[in-house]
Amino acid sequence: MSEKKKPSVWEGFKAFLMRGNVVDLAVAVVIGAAFTNIVNSVVQGIINPLVGAIGTKDLDSYAYCLKDPCTGSGVDSTGIQIRWGSVLGATLSFVITAAVVYFLMVLPMAKYLARQEARRKAKEGTHEVIEVSELEVLKEIRDALVAQRGSGHDRD
Repeated sequence: MSEKKKPSVWEGFKAFLMRGNVVDLAVAVVIGAAFTNIVNSVVQGIINPLVGAIGTKDLDSYAYCLKDPCTGSGVDSTGIQIRWGSVLGATLSFVITAAVVYFLMVLPMAKYLARQEARRKAKEGTHEVIEVSELEVLKEIRDALVAQRGSGHDRD
């Protein structure tokens, strides 16, 4: 009896890394990290100054004091604060990221795939029409041959 050799851990790991979805995921993480910097720059360079026209420029400074005395910010703060400004900034970053991903990546890809599907269906529809018409022609030829044979047998 021959015993099958088990793949080594290294071979299994190499096969795992070479799968397409792992490589795609790695590329997505790298692109996402780079894209995060762009979104953060938009929030800090455009959104925060627009909010700063109404109040302070830094969203992180918006907070609600639950227990006095609320002084300082970050590690040096005293009291109990709810920092809703930082939540608002993170929410804006998420919404901007989601909008850019949707409008620049998801929507164009969906339109592209829909066009490809429509083209594929149009090609299949064209082939079906040709096949149906060829089938009809072949039936007519068969019927004509049967009719000729039938009329030829009648002469005998």
